[in-house]
Amino acid sequence: MRSYGQYCPVAKALDVIGDRWSLLIVRELLIRGPSRYTDLRKGLDGIATNLLADRLRELEAAGVVGSAEAPPPVATTLYSLTERGQELERVVAALGRWGAPLLAAELPDDAYRSHRFALAVKAGKDRSPSQRPVAVEVRVDGEEPMVVETVGGDVKPRAGTAEHPDAVVSGPTLLIVALLTGRLDLATATSRGVHVDGSREALTRVLPARS
Repeated sequence: MRSYGQYCPVAKALDVIGDRWSLLIVRELLIRGPSRYTDLRKGLDGIATNLLADRLRELEAAGVVGSAEAPPPVATTLYSLTERGQELERVVAALGRWGAPLLAAELPDDAYRSHRFALAVKAGKDRSPSQRPVAVEVRVDGEEPMVVETVGGDVKPRAGTAEHPDAVVSGPTLLIVALLTGRLDLATATSRGVHVDGSREALTRVLPARS
C-alpha cells in the first residue's frame, strides 16, 4: 500500500482506501453484507483474483474489513466490514449520488449489476411511512432481481426476489437506473418503456425525490 506521505486527513484516508478496487470492495460489502470470496469476485467484474486477495489483506490490516470462518454447511471464509468500515457508507453513498449524472450515457463495455444501485436507493425515505410496508421487485433482463422494501420509514434494497411483491417494475437498463436514482419521473419512464405490474402507489413510495 503506497502512502501520499501527507499529514492531511484526506490523504490519510486515501492511503487506506484510495487504491484501485478498494472502495468497490467496500461497496460490495455494504450492499451484500458478509460475503464469500467468490461472491466478491462475481460482483467485481474485471478484478484479478490475486489483486482481490491483496486488497482484502490490506483492508483487513487497516481495520476496514474483517474475516471469519463460517460453520457448516457454508464452511468458508466470510468477509464483512468492521464498525470502522461501516462508517464509509456515507462516503460511498455520496460518491454514488455525485456520479449518478454520469450514467446518462451507457458505455457498451460497462458491466451492469442491478444490486449496485442499492446504495442510491437506500438514501431515500418512505413517502407514506404510516401505511403498511410494501415490497417492489426490480427486474432488468439478464440480471439478478432486486427488491426495494419499506421498513420503519426507510427504504431498504436487497438482491433477490419478493415472495409477494406489491409491484414489479421492469425495463431497459438506462431507464430503470434513471428511475431508481430520481433522474426520471415514473410517468416519463413508463412512456419510454418501463413496465409496472401491480401498485404504482407502492412503487412511488420507494422512489427517491427527483434530482
